Amino acid sequence: MPEDSAYRVVVVGAGFGGLGMAVALEQAGIEDFLIVDKGDGLGGTWRDNTYPGAACDVPSRLYSFSSRPGRWSRRFPPQQEILAYLQSLSAEHGLDSRLRLHSGVTSAEFDERSAVWQLTLDDGERLRANAVVSAVGQLNRPALPDIAGREDFRGPSWHSARWDHSVDLTGKRAAVVGTGASAIQFVPEIAKTAAHVDVYQRTPPYVLPKSDRPYRHAEHVLNDWLPVMRKADRLRIFLYGELLTSGFVLSPKLLAAPMQLWRRQLSAVTDPRLREKCIPRYVMGCKRVLFSNDWYPTLNRPNVDLVTDPIERIVSSGVVTADGVTRQGDVIIYGTGFRTLDFLAPMAVTGLGGRRLEDCWREGAEAYLGISVSGFPNFFMLYGPNTNLGGNSIIYMLEGQIGYVACALRALDTEGLDWIDVRPEVQRSFNAWVGAASRTTVWESGCRSWYTTASGRNTNNWPDHTFLYRYRVRRFDVARYRVMPKRPAAVAGASPA
Repeated sequence: MPEDSAYRVVVVGAGFGGLGMAVALEQAGIEDFLIVDKGDGLGGTWRDNTYPGAACDVPSRLYSFSSRPGRWSRRFPPQQEILAYLQSLSAEHGLDSRLRLHSGVTSAEFDERSAVWQLTLDDGERLRANAVVSAVGQLNRPALPDIAGREDFRGPSWHSARWDHSVDLTGKRAAVVGTGASAIQFVPEIAKTAAHVDVYQRTPPYVLPKSDRPYRHAEHVLNDWLPVMRKADRLRIFLYGELLTSGFVLSPKLLAAPMQLWRRQLSAVTDPRLREKCIPRYVMGCKRVLFSNDWYPTLNRPNVDLVTDPIERIVSSGVVTADGVTRQGDVIIYGTGFRTLDFLAPMAVTGLGGRRLEDCWREGAEAYLGISVSGFPNFFMLYGPNTNLGGNSIIYMLEGQIGYVACALRALDTEGLDWIDVRPEVQRSFNAWVGAASRTTVWESGCRSWYTTASGRNTNNWPDHTFLYRYRVRRFDVARYRVMPKRPAAVAGASPA
């Protein structure tokens, strides 16, 4: 492909957001687009996370596009099925020919004179686009803990999102650092064959029961014959998620029922001392609520120890905790989450007047509707700041964002515009509301989590019910944006309206 290849739209990322955006572009009659992704295949987080037991913790009926329901084997789909769903979606729409893999974007710079984004790929190639849609997600850059001696360990070690399948854990002593959403899935699996598993926990999670089971053949037949049944089940799951969200954004008193479910789950831990280690000291939802039926039973296993003493350092043969005890390990697995607060990093984004996005976000990321940032025309984000969820499906949010961005791109044509840029006062007003709304949510109730900055500010989660977000993005209002009418080259210095 020649240098400086030009496109109407470049979509960065080939996960749910990027592929969904590509389908919407086709449906909007926008054919001149390209999808670029740094990985060796499509799928985003479902391509990267292949650890044992990897599965979704959102019910499958709601973890798929409403216009393209999946035929799932069970209520909570495993990683392989979700990846297959995305691959089939791509094949159905012929997106493979528009997809460039091994093509991470290192920088994106807006050229005001030509009203075009200049993108540089990690191999040095350059692309031009009238508009850029970032669909890189929030959970794609593994976070490794800053522990002294981490490089001194002589055995194999890896992050759960970069699982080393060449290592057989049978009969080995495994050290697992972290007890988050990934760890509670892979620890029960590796504990079945490992000689011993030490699980190092900094903060215990709330773990609710996972109502998982295979779908029966008769259910598939009924849903195929009466699609309304599938839609009704999807609505039921959505409403349950909104009910859980009410406890997060309105009052923790509304979490009485989930708290009772958690206490019932916790009773599976029979040792009183172990049970005490599993009790969180924060409001439910302040950190991510997890779903598992085998986490607590796994902690009861004789070959599993839950270690709550802080890790002091890692040595060549294992892990040393603050009490001076060295626990031997053949393998160290980091289930320590992702770098969520940098959002678009390592992509450097430069907008009007040389404005750098990382400078604008130095005190924490923000955007209008999580989609647009003032000073960065024709640049849109999917799953951007304050659009993550604590109790429902991100696919529901993505569908609203994708429709909004598609309408914005159509407006460029129908209104005869070179570019649109959200008005700074609109962005300020919106984020003032986000800040005020966040202060009464569980996410700013005092615990540390990947939802908030070091100062405790919520930059990741939507601070209200998801149906209200969908209401806000139901239509694109060009009046909320500064606009630049299409100009002949001779008047390229004209001012926006």
